[in-house]
Amino acid sequence: MLYFTRWKALAIILTALVVCLCAVPNFFPEAQVKTWPVWAQRHLVLGLDLQGGSHILLEVDSNSVKKDKLDQVRDDVRRTLRDAKIGYTGLAAKADSVEVRVKDTDLATALTKLRELSQPLGGLLGSSGQRSLEVSDAGGGLIRLTVPPAAITERIRQSVEQSIQIVERRVNELGTVEPLIQRQGTDRILVQVPGLQDPTRLKELLGKTAKLDFRMVDLTVPADQAQQGRVPADSEVLMSSTAPKVPYVIKRQVLVSGGDLTDAQPGFDQRSGEPIVSFRFNTSGSRKFAQATSENVGQPFAIVLDNEVISAPVIREPITGGSGQISGSFTVQAANDLSILLRAGALPAPLTIIEERTVGPGLGQDSIEKGELAAYVGSIMVIVFMLVTYRLFGVFANIAVAINVAMIFGVLSLLNATLTLPGIAGIVLTVGIAVDSNVLIYERIREELRGGRTAISAIDAGFKRALSTILDSNITTFIAAAVLFYIGTGPVRGFAVTLGIGIITTVFTAFTLTRLIVAGWVRWKRPQTVPI
Repeated sequence: MLYFTRWKALAIILTALVVCLCAVPNFFPEAQVKTWPVWAQRHLVLGLDLQGGSHILLEVDSNSVKKDKLDQVRDDVRRTLRDAKIGYTGLAAKADSVEVRVKDTDLATALTKLRELSQPLGGLLGSSGQRSLEVSDAGGGLIRLTVPPAAITERIRQSVEQSIQIVERRVNELGTVEPLIQRQGTDRILVQVPGLQDPTRLKELLGKTAKLDFRMVDLTVPADQAQQGRVPADSEVLMSSTAPKVPYVIKRQVLVSGGDLTDAQPGFDQRSGEPIVSFRFNTSGSRKFAQATSENVGQPFAIVLDNEVISAPVIREPITGGSGQISGSFTVQAANDLSILLRAGALPAPLTIIEERTVGPGLGQDSIEKGELAAYVGSIMVIVFMLVTYRLFGVFANIAVAINVAMIFGVLSLLNATLTLPGIAGIVLTVGIAVDSNVLIYERIREELRGGRTAISAIDAGFKRALSTILDSNITTFIAAAVLFYIGTGPVRGFAVTLGIGIITTVFTAFTLTRLIVAGWVRWKRPQTVPI
């Protein structure tokens, strides 16, 4: 156990040195670090509790998700029956189902076609036989398509996952550093942005669904008459987005949706100088937009964002280039925010802010100072204990623990991890765990000496026989850290990360670095007794 080849010793020293060097960028100003090569710019990011920032908890509107699901089922029923050339009446969405009436002669065919719309639910629910729709004959030619609760739950889960990706893109567009965006519970999303002291703009971006549609304006009925209830069946009344509010009668049919956008950038109109948003479609969107504008030259079409009309220009000529611009009395920031929303994509359902907190930098600085004090006091007590109890071997252990802590910071920096106050607690706890490994080794050496072994033989046996005990204790602790990481959220995961990394570096330093130091001392001194 005490013999190391030259290459093995060199590999251990280089590994420890390289990992420790990864922590160096944390000791230099961020402005200076940015001038370094990209590979050398990795560093720790302070969490919300250390540098302050904004904490927002969002909730997906489950009622909206349910309504969208029923609307989708209704549209699928209409399309399916039309394709099958089956006549129907009374197609409508109820509380949790869609009902449609067909002739008795077409009932069997209609049931067969509509049951094809029912699909097995994904994931674990699919293995239980649950399906997305329950199609039943309610009698008298009435067919009822019921959406079961499991299908709604699955739809909410999908909406949350999609919303997380969109929220992350929106937050990253603000240029913030290392935001934390994660699922919380069934229908909630936690957003933490360290360093952001004014969350007003962030809330505005997160609170908008950003559902963009291009639709035709219905000129068959004046807007004032439509407001009195004379709205065509395939149209609806929408208001303008700017004051004074102006009503528009807009056809429900969507010519092109925002999902066909590939890019959106803020700019200025070359003629008027007012802020605008330039957009570009993908291939499918370009084709649909060109067809729509070619067929409706001279007619106004509406650009609708979240059920508000941004503008309703008249189509002067076919737009075949796959790009265009949106103008609507924007300010520079409004144009920039709209382009961010369009690039990030539309949320599948509205998000409601149910909790909001802002942590000031002063509170974070106080946390840092107290965390540093706890780390210093704990480390000093450990160092003194090891020196008093084990003398020279205590010095070896303290050197290994110091390198161990440096390696923890190096690994965290390499991962660009976020350091939180519980993370600091995990590092302090790791110092105790690292010393505990050395205590087990040294006490085992003492037992071997009391058993009559020589100094070198006792040292070798101490390292060899303590190995299994140390591995068992550290593996069980690592399993606990892994469980905390996968089940926990926020600060709990930060604690689990630092603890897990600390356990790995502890095992490395205890059985390679400490052993290498002791082996070097043994080769140099050839001791007859062990100063322990």
